[in-house]
Amino acid sequence: MSLLPVISLGLLASQASACPGLAKRQSVNQTIVREERDWAYEASYDWGRLRPEYELCQTGTQQSPIPLRLDQGLSRNHIPHFDYPTDVTGDFYNWGFGPAMALSHPEDDWTTLPSMTFDEGGVNETVYLASWHIHAPADHTVAADRSKAEMHFVHVDADGHERVVLAFRVDPGNAPSTFFSNVPEYTTFNDTTQRSIDGINVNQALNEVQMFNDFWTYRGSLTSPPCREGMRWYLARQILFVSDTQMQDILRVCTYSARAEQEVWGHQINQ
Repeated sequence: MSLLPVISLGLLASQASACPGLAKRQSVNQTIVREERDWAYEASYDWGRLRPEYELCQTGTQQSPIPLRLDQGLSRNHIPHFDYPTDVTGDFYNWGFGPAMALSHPEDDWTTLPSMTFDEGGVNETVYLASWHIHAPADHTVAADRSKAEMHFVHVDADGHERVVLAFRVDPGNAPSTFFSNVPEYTTFNDTTQRSIDGINVNQALNEVQMFNDFWTYRGSLTSPPCREGMRWYLARQILFVSDTQMQDILRVCTYSARAEQEVWGHQINQ
């Protein structure tokens, strides 16, 4: 999970459309000013040397992503409970590496967004779905297998700080994905425009991985500089399958965005 899709929320906040219905091609709303990066995914092994504030990328004890295995079992802790509406509004754009969407909300009020509750240290904690974006190939591997893409649902706390990521592995299957069938036409990987959309049903993505009823979870970090820790990661056991055409459409507008997997250390997998 990169920091960029979340910090873009203020820039990308849109006026909600009054038009009902599922998302379709929308008119261009505005142009995004992209931040210049001094790091690259292809050289993620050396991020800690680029700037002092990136040091955690090198020294952190709970860095993401990590390799996961079937023989680790699945989690029975931190069970997520979702309160997602049937449609959301927001801005669809390309975050420089692939498709992304920032959800609309009143300024500085994150609590109006779709919510998820889980237990942490015996206390229920609620977080809010602020954005989603796609990495290609997948950040995580399971049993040494890497999916063609990985979608991240990024949740923030009430103050807007990134706290939880739901990770969906995405691979080609035998039928189209309902969720991706209702996502707008993809922008090209170098397109800097955004489109205001409404009517996206984020529950469809949850349904296609059986509502995260089976998952791995661990304590991790952002997957791009400054690699801040304190994140809780959920990776669905079920793969979100898409049609061949949908997979090709996703990959066509993506550029390489997988951080090198990190050594397991203080991640407390499934604990």
